[in-house]
Amino acid sequence: MKTNYHTHTTFCDGKNTPKENVEEALKKGFSILGFSSHSLYPHSSDWHMPAQDHKKYFDAIRSLAKEYEDKIKIYAGLEADYIPEFACDFDWAYKEFSPDYLIGSVHYLTNKNGFFTVDGPLAEVTEGLERLYKNDGKKAVCEYFDRQRQMLATQKIKILGHADLVRLRNQDLKFFDEGDSWYKKELKATAKAAAKAGVIVEINTGGMARSKFDDVYPSAEFLDYLHQAGAPITFSSDAHSAQCLDFAFDRAELAAVRAGYTEAAYLEGGQIKFYQLSGSLKG
Repeated sequence: MKTNYHTHTTFCDGKNTPKENVEEALKKGFSILGFSSHSLYPHSSDWHMPAQDHKKYFDAIRSLAKEYEDKIKIYAGLEADYIPEFACDFDWAYKEFSPDYLIGSVHYLTNKNGFFTVDGPLAEVTEGLERLYKNDGKKAVCEYFDRQRQMLATQKIKILGHADLVRLRNQDLKFFDEGDSWYKKELKATAKAAAKAGVIVEINTGGMARSKFDDVYPSAEFLDYLHQAGAPITFSSDAHSAQCLDFAFDRAELAAVRAGYTEAAYLEGGQIKFYQLSGSLKG
């Protein structure tokens, strides 16, 4: 079974239209394709879907779902950005659109000194760490995971997006050590929070698809903790182009198997269901 719920299109910062993504998904043998435009509703940015386009987006995806209903299941979701300073409530913000699901993601770190995105350009992350945290990497990372746990405890989401995205720029900036005991503690606490919230955690290959990061999110160690906590997983390409809809899914599945997973989750009619992973993969 092949599914992807994390798909970006020309409605936000993706390269292909929804229809082009559907056509490519059919070629690649997908059973389910979920769309998830970046959303900061009722706000927007240069990479989030404009607030005024949300109705048009949902109308377009649902029209495609009907057009292709005999060939593939298509769902209209969003990747919702969690920024607690906005006092955001996803249920309130998106109620009028009735999304099929929400991916909850943390991209921003914010405080009285401003904000930056943890996966932004190197110069932006470098400047943000200095301006907001005086280069205290531990404080920044702890706040990143604390925001995820706040989101898991307070928001109605189905999928947790790229749960350790903060690793992306660490490969160059080295602002924290993944081997430190405090970091492992953050991972364990977040894994337990995800399991308690009953969400699916995506194994995200988007960093590899865009040649930014040669690994999946979450890391192997984080996946171990997620498996121990009982959090289900799904495979996600975080696709920003149709060609990448199933990018490195073999590596994602291998990462899951190595962590001890024997099945992956999928959404159908809003319900979490499971299918067996390949027994041929070796750890």
